[in-house]
Amino acid sequence: MPVPKRRTSKARRDTRRNSHKLVPPAYVLCPKCHEPKLPHRVCPNCGYYKDREVIKVEE
Repeated sequence: MPVPKRRTSKARRDTRRNSHKLVPPAYVLCPKCHEPKLPHRVCPNCGYYKDREVIKVEE
């Protein structure tokens, strides 16, 4: 059965373990109402996507 020839250094071990870190979602500002929203999605505040009203939002 194969066995490692050298011990894995702490830097190499930690770099490998760090590669799966979760990242928070990126937010962009809505061009119409300037509220933060997820990219490529309808704005939940004003209901616009790509300069068109997609859903009606009650105010």
